[in-house]
Formats: sequence, structure tokens, C-alpha cells
Amino acid sequence: MKTIRFPHPLVLLVGFILLACLLSYVLPAGVFERHPDVATGRDVVVAGSYHRVPASPVSPLQALVDIPRGLIDAAAVIFLVFLAGGAFTVVDLTGALRRGVDWLLEKFRGREAVVIPIISVLFATMGALENMQEEIVPLVPVLLILMRRIGYPTITAAAVSIGSAAVGAAFSPLNPFQVGIAQKLAQLPLLSGGGFRLVFLLLALLIWIGGTVRHAQKHRVAPESAVSADPGALAAGRNHGIVLALLFGGFAFFAYGVLKLGWEFEQMAALFFTLGVVAGLVGGLGLTGTAEGFIAGFRDIAFSALLIGFARAIFVVLEQGQIVDTIVNSLSAPLAGLPAWVAALGMMGVHTALHLPVPSVSGQAVLTMPLLVPLSDLIGLSRQVTVLAYQYGAGLCELITPTNGALMAIVAACGVRFDEWWKFVLPLYLLLLALSAVAIVAGILVGV
Repeated sequence: MKTIRFPHPLVLLVGFILLACLLSYVLPAGVFERHPDVATGRDVVVAGSYHRVPASPVSPLQALVDIPRGLIDAAAVIFLVFLAGGAFTVVDLTGALRRGVDWLLEKFRGREAVVIPIISVLFATMGALENMQEEIVPLVPVLLILMRRIGYPTITAAAVSIGSAAVGAAFSPLNPFQVGIAQKLAQLPLLSGGGFRLVFLLLALLIWIGGTVRHAQKHRVAPESAVSADPGALAAGRNHGIVLALLFGGFAFFAYGVLKLGWEFEQMAALFFTLGVVAGLVGGLGLTGTAEGFIAGFRDIAFSALLIGFARAIFVVLEQGQIVDTIVNSLSAPLAGLPAWVAALGMMGVHTALHLPVPSVSGQAVLTMPLLVPLSDLIGLSRQVTVLAYQYGAGLCELITPTNGALMAIVAACGVRFDEWWKFVLPLYLLLLALSAVAIVAGILVGV
């Protein structure tokens, strides 16, 4: 049987942009009324306000123009990836990262499989805390060096990073960009149902980490030497311990800034740029060596960063054609006549389908929760279960959708074709989806 083979990521995304253009001619244009929501600080839809508007199809020429518009819309994320990628290249040129990898391998010699759960839990924690995605892109080169030194396939680097972060975010009891916004819109106390979510988060991580370890062990090859795994391994540098301390200190400050200070992507980018400059100077690269390190990082990360903007252009086209609300309305309306537990599972399916045209989890919450919460009240479904359906449906879709720019960028940076990623991820995704269905039914039964 011939397996599905995806085209080049750039071809795939341009194809989706043109498909969105075609849909603007096929689907009727329509919008919901919106009003500012004080709790979330965002404009949210008014339930029952959907109405048709004059068609505004997007021409193929305009769709091509929307590509640079998508890049502009995603500029903050793209420049974060560029500056963080440059910073990590500088850190790598000091030799500190390779020293850290050597230390890690020495500590776990003969027990290399333990590395996967440790790294997976770290990324899952960041996913659960702050929906970490694009910030992972610059870390991929380091993860690739580690996996090659152990002898694991490069897809493992994507699995332990973006995969674990997506699972952590989808099942998180406190992710402010996902469950936090949804609970505010559903007028539920923040962190309510946290214990219930935590149980299923642990089960989900067992499934994901177990599947990742099994795949890595099954496809393990002879470990590469330090030089072959990392051609820059002989680069000169000094003060490796101080540089690594700066790196971990930077990560700690990054987490504090995001969680406590409400940092946007611009502040994150500034932090990574500063980290790169200081690390380069402390590590003995000098001003010129540090600047050259940034340039090398920009060059290496460019393709992955730009994929994020191309993915954003898909939503720009759909929004310009005024068909996003039409898609939301047509998918959510049939749920009204279903029994509560069937409607809850149907909501999860709706959120899964919607995540292709609306790849932002926070944007999807703002768009759908004001519609589905009144519906859940009418059919006697708990609002908490309604939030669970959104959380699992939209969050888990981050693992598979090609409109997720961060996923496309990280898989591409790992040198893995998207069809190879799908072959790896689909069995685990289906298991996690089944676990989500169990969680939703259990939530109805126990009355969360």
C-alpha cells in the first residue's frame, strides 16, 4: 500500500492559501457581531448574531498579496525566532552547549532512554504553563545534536519538544492562553477542575512519552561521534560553565517574564538577543565573532521562521473573504439537537475541524466559546465540560495540522518530511483523542 507523501512544506502552505482563496468564492460570506470582553480584554462574538454579508471573494492575486500580509501579522513571532535562533547559535559557537550535552550523556550513559522522559516533561511543563510553541524553534539544533549523539532518529527531537509541549498545553489545568481564556469566557473560576485535568494530563503524558520512547528505541542507530553529530564541535570558546549558567538564568527570567510580567513576543526577543550578546562576549567570541554567530543563526533559521508567516497567511485570506464565521456557524449549529454527551463529543469534533482554518487556540476560544456556552446551558451540559471539549479538540489538533506554523517550522528544522511526522504521530494522536473522549464522558458522569 502506497503511503501518503506530503509535498514540500512551502508548497503545502501555498496550496492551503490558494484553497482558502477558492473557498471565499464557494462559501457564503457572513459575520457575527462582536463586543469587547472585560475579563479577557478581547473582542468576543455575540451568540445568535450571525448574519450574511455581501460576498467578498479573494482573488488569486490578492491571495498572493496576503502572503506578505501574513508575514507582517506574524512579524513578532518571526523576529523572536530569528533573534532566539541567532542567540543559540552564538551560545553554541562558544562550545558551552556541546559541553552540556557531553555532561548529560556521561551522567546517563547506559540509560539514554531516560533522557526522553526528562526532556519531554520539561517541554510539557512549559506547554502547560505558557503554551510554548514558536519559542522551541531555536532549540531544535541542540536537541538534534543530543539525539544524534544517542543514536535516536531526528524525529525524536520534534517529538520531545513541540509534541510534548502540545500535549502539555492541551491537557493543562492552568494554560492562560487556552483553558484560562476559555474559563473566563465561560464565567468559570480560574483553575476550577484543576485536579480532574491533572489526572488526565498525567495519563496523556504517559501515552506520549511511552510512544516516543518506543519509536526511538525501535529506530535507534549507531550513535554519532561529537564531531559528526555537530560539525562545529571543534569551535573554540571559554567559560563554558558561566555561559551555561547565563543560559539557564535566561530561561528562568523568560518564564518569569511570561508568567508574571505578561511579556509579549517583543520582550522575549529582546531577552534572547541580550543573552546571545552577553554569552558571546563571556564565551570569548568577541564582538565580531558574536555578530557572525548571529548572522549564521539567522541564515539557518530563516526557512523555519518564514513558514510561520506563510501559515498565518491562510487565516488572513479566510478572514478577508469573511468566511471564518460562516465555517464556525455551520459547524456549531447542528449540535443544538443532540443529547448532552453526544453534543459534548461533537463539540470536540467541531473544535478539531475548526483548528485547521483557525490555528490560534486563544483566537478559537474567543470565536467559539460565546456560542457554545449558551448552547451547553440549553442542553444541560456543564460549562466545564464545554471548556474540556474545546481544550482537547483544539489543543490536540496542534499535533497534526499543517496550518500550525510552529509545528511545520520545527518538523522542517529537524529535516523530517511532514508525511513522516504524520506516520509517527497519528497513532498517538488517536490514542490521545480517545483519552479525551473518556475524560469528557467522565466529566459528565462526575459532574465537574
